Amino acid sequence: MKYLLFAILVMASLNLDAKIKLPALVSSHMVLQRDTVVSIWGWADKNETILLEASWLNHPLKVKSDKNGKWSIPVITNQSLEAQTIVIKDSESEVVLNDILFGEVWLCSGQSNMNFSLIGNPGQPVVGNIDAIVHSKNDQLRLFTVNKNPSTEPLEQLSVDNGSWQLANPSTVPNFSAVGYFFASQLQQILEVPVGIIHTSWGASSVQAWMSADALAPLENINTENITEEPNKTQTALFNGMINPLVPYTIKGALWYQGESNRSEPDKYTQLLPAMVKDWRDRWDTNFAFYYVQIAPFSMANHYTKPKNAAFLREAQTKCIDLIPNSFMATTMDIGDKYSIHPPQKKEVADRLLYIALNKSYKYTSVDFSGPIYDSMEVTDEGIVLSFKYAENGLYGTQNVRTLSGFDIAGEDQVFYSAEAKIIDRRKVLVYSNKVPNPKAVRYGWQCYAEASLFDTSYLPAPSFRTDTWDDAIKK
Repeated sequence: MKYLLFAILVMASLNLDAKIKLPALVSSHMVLQRDTVVSIWGWADKNETILLEASWLNHPLKVKSDKNGKWSIPVITNQSLEAQTIVIKDSESEVVLNDILFGEVWLCSGQSNMNFSLIGNPGQPVVGNIDAIVHSKNDQLRLFTVNKNPSTEPLEQLSVDNGSWQLANPSTVPNFSAVGYFFASQLQQILEVPVGIIHTSWGASSVQAWMSADALAPLENINTENITEEPNKTQTALFNGMINPLVPYTIKGALWYQGESNRSEPDKYTQLLPAMVKDWRDRWDTNFAFYYVQIAPFSMANHYTKPKNAAFLREAQTKCIDLIPNSFMATTMDIGDKYSIHPPQKKEVADRLLYIALNKSYKYTSVDFSGPIYDSMEVTDEGIVLSFKYAENGLYGTQNVRTLSGFDIAGEDQVFYSAEAKIIDRRKVLVYSNKVPNPKAVRYGWQCYAEASLFDTSYLPAPSFRTDTWDDAIKK
């Protein structure tokens, strides 16, 4: 109830006077997506004429606010690397925005592994964070953090105490998302253009919390009564307060690191995540890139069947590659932590998102972006032979180059046994066991915690997978 009251107070405050008001995102030091059309929006008195003057435009732009005082102006940006200025006026006030850059804008969202700050948590480190912090001063890299602000209804504004854009430096980056920072800082250096990264995440949040009522209602009944007890798991609450106010700020793409809180409903996740992405894109009115992280192996007790085996959720995330257009998944099978759900190798996670973005969004076609992903199987006299996509230069095994671990094999009885596995013909894997003379199915890394053994020659890991669709199979 208090969040709804807050929303009402915010909206009421917009009409207290006729002065121009801007969303927190539209401020000095912001990065606007380059060489496209972006939206500049805000509020004033109703039916007020708004004049926008921009340093890179030859003529001012005009628009009238609507009956609620809201206005929005489409503005063409270019590829200039010079700092720009915007002046916005109405009949009674003027707002000046300075030090605006054109560049690449990315949004990062999800739960605790995206929310995990560069400085780390007590007892939970981030590898390489000191070096990253001391070398972080970069006025071409801008950071924006969305405050935690759940709501039962869609909000137009972020929380009243939300900050604005900050320049990257040793004072501003330690509390920023580690994955978001590592991704953005490297992207800026490689492209040699300004980069803006918007961080909006919440630990332990479910995907349902990041979905609008329109997107979620066809999939499940919506109940927001528990928003005061569990706002991060309340349906639509984080979309309403932490995503909706960001629309329509133009972004190049979104990075997503979430799934742990939905590991007990893997089949539904293949409906929920694609629906969320489609809805976000519809609201932004653009098919922006969506690159996400597969949850890393973590002990959580080694179950083999649903719903407690996290491998089923990792499988659901792999399926989403084909279910979500203009998307791809960063695999983390080799950088999980058996004893912590927050693995410390955040830069490696960001690296893999970066490789995907460079290849798919920026056409660096020589950059490998995926480890091998299971494609098909063939039963032979020797066992089961597996073929893989994204293994153009062949496969690599960490054991002794060719021998692999973590493979199971089963016959028609759906009982799996640990199997022998080896790379053959450099691009395929042969799996066999003398306990299974008539094999029907293979699984790899099929438990909550598993250690990766299968990679491509760029040392990118294969995600866990299975060739069967059995939900109740067991392992001896």
